[in-house]
Amino acid sequence: MQTIDGISHPTILQYFETLNAGDFDATSELFAIDGAMQPPFEKPILGRDAIAEYLKKEAIGVMALPQSGVATDADYQITGRVQMPMFGVNVTWYFTLNSSDQIEFVRIKLNASPQELAKLRQ
Repeated sequence: MQTIDGISHPTILQYFETLNAGDFDATSELFAIDGAMQPPFEKPILGRDAIAEYLKKEAIGVMALPQSGVATDADYQITGRVQMPMFGVNVTWYFTLNSSDQIEFVRIKLNASPQELAKLRQ
């Protein structure tokens, strides 16, 4: 079971568990029907099917390593690292859950210097 210092909400924990297991359909099912995910440098991806398709193309081999977080009402901010096959980068995930404990929105922000980001684009 995934653990994140300061975060115990099952939906958030399941997000990281299913993502890291490569079960992107299960990850997308954690979202509200009209939920959205905003990856770094991209527009939000709307809806479960689109999220699942995006993850199947872009998240193969990605390992999300959340470390700690804070929760306020239905908002969660989690810091950690994403390890990709060729590199790793520090990130912050910003989650908003709806009243049914589904993910309404998640924004993924890279926490990297301009120099680090330039290396990622090469």
